[in-house]
Order: sequence, then C-alpha cells, then structure tokens
Amino acid sequence: MENASKALIIAGAILLAILIISLGILIFSQAQDTIDSVNMDEQEIMAFNNKFTPYQGNNKRGSEVNALAQAVLSNNQSAANNGETATKGITMSGEINISSDGKTTTFTRVPSGTMYNVNFEYKNSLVNKITITKVGN
Repeated sequence: MENASKALIIAGAILLAILIISLGILIFSQAQDTIDSVNMDEQEIMAFNNKFTPYQGNNKRGSEVNALAQAVLSNNQSAANNGETATKGITMSGEINISSDGKTTTFTRVPSGTMYNVNFEYKNSLVNKITITKVGN
C-alpha cells in the first residue's frame, strides 16, 4: 500500500512538471512573437518611413497634405487589421480633422492652394506622429 501511494505522488509530480514546462513554452512562444513584430530590421523601418517622408518639410501644398492624410489612413487601417496599431499606428494633429464612426475613418480635406508645414515625430525609429500647420499662422 505504501508503494502505491508513493507511485501516485510521483505520477502527480511528473504531471505537474509537464504542466509547468508546457506553460513556460507557451509564454515563451507568445513573447517571441511579440518581440519579432517589434524588432524590425533597418530595411523594414526605411520601407515604412519612406511611405511618408516625401511629404515632410515646409511649404507643402494642400494636395500633398491630403495625399499624406490618405496614406496615413491606409496605413492605420492596415496596422489595425494586422494587430500592429501599437507599433505602426500614426496619429495626425493640426490642420487635418480626422473623424471615425467606428467603422470608417475619414478626414476633412485641406484647400489645395494653401501651403503647410509638415513635421514628423518618431518612436522606435518609425514615424509615429505627424503635425500639420498652416504657413502664415
């Protein structure tokens, strides 16, 4: 009888060890996926930023600002679909008014003939925030 109880205790300990090891592997796997999505190589960072950098600078026409806003909306939708909003989502502030009804996001276009200054802020080397100011304000 004593051997049977020791065998049950050993079997329980083995099952508990297997459970702990499986849990550790699961946590490591999820953490590795997160790390892989955050750690982009230099080429991926450049490819991401190159979608927006042509619009950066002073005295940009309203049509360029509208094209930039459209590119940002497209990027944010793609990031949301891929679950990358935290790393690849971009916010805009200033002259562009962005609104969302929960299903679609739109922006109020700026006049094409007006000139604007477009400034970028970066987070982890990626464009993170774009500020648009009207020239002459």
